Amino acid sequence: MATVEITADTIEQTIEEGGIVLLDFWASWCGPCRQFGPTFEKVSEDYPEIVFGKINTEQEQSLAASFGINSIPTIMAFRDGIGIFNQPGALPEASLRELIQQIEALDMNDVRKQIEEAQK
Repeated sequence: MATVEITADTIEQTIEEGGIVLLDFWASWCGPCRQFGPTFEKVSEDYPEIVFGKINTEQEQSLAASFGINSIPTIMAFRDGIGIFNQPGALPEASLRELIQQIEALDMNDVRKQIEEAQK
């Protein structure tokens, strides 16, 4: 699957549908964002089962604010509706692919258990 544009109207459904969702918070005036964009797009072609969403922080300022975005690009990852990664800065292609492999390898039952224990 190629990248998809995510808006305030589509974010909740996108995350809650399950599976892996990678979000790229970006802006057209941001040099590092423009450099990272083609990498994000290229990697998305190799993982059709993953949602690669792009959020234009200029058009979706309230959405970016709700996620606490202070620096762009910022990459966020969700799996099965759970936020599991949040890091500002562009990733090299190899690092993005490694991140995906780590996300795929997560034991989500263990993640849920850790969240439950942390909330006690």
